[in-house]
Amino acid sequence: MFARLTTIRVKTERIDEAIKLYKKSVVPEAKLQKGFRGTYLLVDRKIGKGVVITLWKSEEDAIANEENRYYQEQLIKFMNFFTGPPIREGYEVSVLV
Repeated sequence: MFARLTTIRVKTERIDEAIKLYKKSVVPEAKLQKGFRGTYLLVDRKIGKGVVITLWKSEEDAIANEENRYYQEQLIKFMNFFTGPPIREGYEVSVLV
């Protein structure tokens, strides 16, 4: 399994709006992506920082997801919420309980 982490900075007054958009728009579309296994959205409301974790069957599935532009299309939905550029990282999932 492979995990993609995207760290974001969001305007604190728009956090609830961003969470609602993530649930309503991103999650349903993510479920249609090949190899998608789940997602977490972690938020620190005090400083407007979030971490999005998406889980994929394989690194190849996560890469294909970026190459088909899905990932970029989702980020565009949040451009008015961001206070800085998102940071993307990828990791092999070594332990999952």
